[in-house]
Amino acid sequence: MHFKEVATLLLSILLLSSTKLASAAYANPGACSGDCGTHDPAVTRRVSDGRFYRFSTNNFISIASAPNIAGPWRYLGQALPGGSKISGFSGVDLWAPDVAYKDGLYYLYYSVSSFGSQNSAIGVATSTTMDPGTWVDHGTTGVSSRSGSPYNAIDSNVVKTDSGFYMSFGSFWGDIYQIKMDNNLLNIAGSSYQVAWTSFGNGAMEGAFIYYRSGSGYYYLFTSWGNCCQLVPRPPAGTEYHMRVCRSASATSGFKDKNGADCRSSGGTIVLQSHDYVYAPGHGGVIDVPGVGAVLYYHYVNNNQGANQAATYFGWNVLDWPDDWPIVGTGGGTPTTTTSRATQPTSTPGNGGTCSPLYGQCGGHNFNGSKCCSSGICKYSNDWYSQCL
Repeated sequence: MHFKEVATLLLSILLLSSTKLASAAYANPGACSGDCGTHDPAVTRRVSDGRFYRFSTNNFISIASAPNIAGPWRYLGQALPGGSKISGFSGVDLWAPDVAYKDGLYYLYYSVSSFGSQNSAIGVATSTTMDPGTWVDHGTTGVSSRSGSPYNAIDSNVVKTDSGFYMSFGSFWGDIYQIKMDNNLLNIAGSSYQVAWTSFGNGAMEGAFIYYRSGSGYYYLFTSWGNCCQLVPRPPAGTEYHMRVCRSASATSGFKDKNGADCRSSGGTIVLQSHDYVYAPGHGGVIDVPGVGAVLYYHYVNNNQGANQAATYFGWNVLDWPDDWPIVGTGGGTPTTTTSRATQPTSTPGNGGTCSPLYGQCGGHNFNGSKCCSSGICKYSNDWYSQCL
């Protein structure tokens, strides 16, 4: 056997071994029922009644709601069906939502951009309930970028600290930056600075989320590394989306991984990666769930979905905290029951008399709207939701 053949065999064995180790290292996602299709989820709870709300990329920010983290999730509608009022982005779909709360008002941060471009901006809308039809768009926060900027102005996350609110943002192009927000949470109030960077995949880091763990004294910076979206055909193993974490006693600087590596110099401890049927998990956050604990949520591709290998679903796992570092445990997970199969389009509109638009709902349990699509075809996501794609 030639050296090249031996090397190839050893590499194959290593990749297979790492896949098996990853499968054994993480519990499968917790159960999800109802509308479980999502991308770049942002999850929060309504203060008035504790109900869960989930916001997702595309469809001008899709809104779903559920009585608990496992569902049943019900699609409610669009946050900003008219799109953003930010100049130059009329009619452009909205990405990567994040939600903050202050003094009875919810703040929805969103991104406008085009894939692979630095022509981007971050906007904000407000609501008192988070329900569709209640959001008021305020336009740009003042965070924007163009070709040649040190960062890409998408993927925002706002964290509350003792000294005010700070927005983290960025994707590739300098990776993660941060800036202080004005007290009204509608505008920025300072200059930006870099908090995280990696050489991995030519700077493939995005989706920052900062979580403060009460009692630990630490802020945890979760980021997603690798290829988020161009997954068919599958990229080389290990280059797909996965989640890493650094921590600091400050929300604004000093983030390091478990080995002490600086988060601005490729530091980052893996907290979740592909395993079992879960592929390319990422772009999520952490929410404290009463009676459950700190929950890591994210989207992922389900390798059990047959031909539909690009659809992403809502995943979540309870975090354990040995030595004040977050890990996804090896037990306690319940396999999801979501499936994905195409349904035949129908020529019969529902009660509205017209077919659903692209990305609109076209089917599901107790759905009484149009069951045909004016563009695309009606694709089954789960028993509660089918969508024109």
